[in-house]
Amino acid sequence: MTSNFDSNNVLLTGENSFIRLHEDEDARFAIKASHWRILHSPSGSGHVLYIKGDLTDKEPRIYSDNIAMARWLQNEIEQLLNPDFTNSNIPVIDAVFNREGDPLTTVTEIIESDEDSILMSWYDFEKPFMMTMAVGSNPDRPHLGVYSCFIPARRAQLTINGVVSTGHTKLEKRGSNESSSSCLAWSETWVKS
Repeated sequence: MTSNFDSNNVLLTGENSFIRLHEDEDARFAIKASHWRILHSPSGSGHVLYIKGDLTDKEPRIYSDNIAMARWLQNEIEQLLNPDFTNSNIPVIDAVFNREGDPLTTVTEIIESDEDSILMSWYDFEKPFMMTMAVGSNPDRPHLGVYSCFIPARRAQLTINGVVSTGHTKLEKRGSNESSSSCLAWSETWVKS
C-alpha cells in the first residue's frame, strides 16, 4: 500500500521563478535571475531576487524584503543551484516586490529599491508540468527533495532602470517536457530528510 504523505520535513514552500537569458546557443549567460516568493520557511516569509549579468556589471546583487530569509536561502538552497549568489558579503538591498499578469498572457515581477526598478517578464508559455525530485534521487543533494509546477516561457525579458538585457531564452527539454531557461516555478515545496 502506497502512502499519500511525504514523511520528510517541509523546508520551505512558495515560488522560485527564474530567468536565464543566453548570449548565444552555448552555456554563456547574458543574465541570470532567481526570484523567490516564500510563504513558509524557518526564516519567515517574503521575497528575494538574486541576479547577475550584463545589467549588473557581471556582479551578483541581492534584493529582498526579509534579509534573514535571503541569507538562509543562500546557505540552504542557492548554494546548490547558483553558487554565484552564495557569498554572504554581498549586501542585501531592501526592496518592495509586486506581481502583475497571469500565465495565460504575461507575468511580470516588479522589484523596486531606492536605486533600481527591475522588471522580470515571462510570456509565450508552454504547457505547465510538475517537476518532482524525491529526497535521495539527486546524488548532489541526497537529503533534499523538491516539487514544483513549472510553466516554461518561450520568451522572457529582464530590465533594470529601463535598460533591457541583451540575452534570449533558450528552449530546452526537462525530461520529456518542453521547457526553457526561463520558467515560472509555482507551488514549489522543498523537503528535507
